[in-house]
Amino acid sequence: MNKRQARYFAIGSTLLATLVFLGLTIDSHRQFPKLTNAQNITPAVTLGKDVWHKNNCINCHTIFGEGAYYAPDLTKIAQQRGAPYLRAFLKDPSKFYDEQRHRRLMPQQDLSDADIDGLIAFLDWVSQVDNQDWPPRPIMVTGLGATGANAASPAAAVEGSTAAATASDKDPVALGERVFRSAAPACTACHALTPGADMAGPSLAGIATRTQETLASPDYKGSATDLATYIRESITHPSAHLVAGAMYSANGVSFMPNTYQKDLTPEQLAHLAAYLATFK
Repeated sequence: MNKRQARYFAIGSTLLATLVFLGLTIDSHRQFPKLTNAQNITPAVTLGKDVWHKNNCINCHTIFGEGAYYAPDLTKIAQQRGAPYLRAFLKDPSKFYDEQRHRRLMPQQDLSDADIDGLIAFLDWVSQVDNQDWPPRPIMVTGLGATGANAASPAAAVEGSTAAATASDKDPVALGERVFRSAAPACTACHALTPGADMAGPSLAGIATRTQETLASPDYKGSATDLATYIRESITHPSAHLVAGAMYSANGVSFMPNTYQKDLTPEQLAHLAAYLATFK
């Protein structure tokens, strides 16, 4: 290739790259309204955005991977926690985390009810944005998630390993473990499988034993009669029986999302109940 050919090649490559860049830019802007659900930007969402900036939330938190990394990523927090939890948390964060035990505590923002409603609307809108799975690994709300989520179930231990339990696609316990790890919102975002590792929801270690005590208690007001139906009731109607603790409910409403009955099939619920029933 002589100098003239090299020059033409460089000019042509530059023009081609520029055209591709401009095309991709135009295509991105064309898709922004759909990807961001722009039609769902209500006055409440706009108010929440203003509250987010006014209180410098980004100084500790991240959304879409942008911000500080001192506190959890909140891109999907509205799906992971739900409005009742967020409302109670924003009113008084100290009820949920202890500065001595967790070594950090969100400062009291003294937000009005209107500001809290707006901030929840904003975070809900953020959670619905098609962000192409970014960030790929958002910060968990608590570090206990990794420990609790990776704990092997008693049934898996009997088989020798989790891999042995998942060898068959017909094993309801193995299928239930898959549901536990893949459901949306993620079960592992709120529940650990390690004894004493209470997160946004109580640890599920020993749920089988505790359920028998709960069903025999006069304080139980649900309709379940055995372990399997109690687990399914807890998943599909989380407010039927409230576990004591300010972190788990407020005003008679459980903080656990009530969307699983719609999002999970009856077979998935049965498999999930079979898996959790192995935790004695």
